[in-house]
Amino acid sequence: MIDPVVDLQWVRERGDRVVLADVRWYLDGRSGREAYVKGHLPGAVFIDLDRWLAAHGSPAEGRHPLPDPGVFAEGMAAAGIGDQDTVIAYDDAGGVIAARLVWMLRVTGHDAALLDGGLSAYKGSLVSGPPTRSPADFAPRPWPQERIATLEEAAAGPGVVLDARDGARFRGEVEPVDPRPGHIPGARNLACRENLDESGRFLPVERLRERFAEVGVVKGSDVISYCGSGVTACHNLIALEHAGLGAGRLYPGSWSQYSATDQPAATGDTARPAATGDTARPAAIGD
Repeated sequence: MIDPVVDLQWVRERGDRVVLADVRWYLDGRSGREAYVKGHLPGAVFIDLDRWLAAHGSPAEGRHPLPDPGVFAEGMAAAGIGDQDTVIAYDDAGGVIAARLVWMLRVTGHDAALLDGGLSAYKGSLVSGPPTRSPADFAPRPWPQERIATLEEAAAGPGVVLDARDGARFRGEVEPVDPRPGHIPGARNLACRENLDESGRFLPVERLRERFAEVGVVKGSDVISYCGSGVTACHNLIALEHAGLGAGRLYPGSWSQYSATDQPAATGDTARPAATGDTARPAAIGD
């Protein structure tokens, strides 16, 4: 399987052998599809996160639960993505949204990666209008349960539980969309947007490893990643794999599910000792 992060040169060298996927989506309600129609990378197809990458949200399941595998397959096929295609996904937010598609494809055995730098990495003229790819064959595959964590597992936290939201939401200072502020007790904050440099590209691998080590993650750690609704949490999982630290688990319900229960919530910069195996070191509180 290819590395989960590739650059534009990598894409250009492979030409028609890859499918570009635009996965723009906005928490503030703006339309990702409209942004796509106004201007997207040449040849890119649009993937609607709400339609194909998530089931209907509810307090019981969270805002973006994983869709039925058949729905996901239908969306990929309709977009012209086939079982054997290599998909390179992008957005205009450093990949924090597009990572959801990449994670879903990779855990079901498909080659997929984020375009490093996303839309801003491309310096040519954007293309307007709808996509032109013909429908393809894409078979449904079940979500691998070993790559998914439940609410109970995230709450128990036998390993390292990472919260991908920004620090203010993690600490409970603000909460714009979910029932309660705060975070899962014992979780560590690893804001996904801080995986990127000022240009929106991924930090060097060594720096990513340092970031993970600062929250108690080393190679082989049992990692559960969550965020507000299970979308940007995938960015930390992509970064984890890109850094050579293994594959973690996604808690799809994330804070939108957890905060709708009567489970305890924590605020401020709190942490529990990391359980990462013989090579682990204690997590640094307050980072």
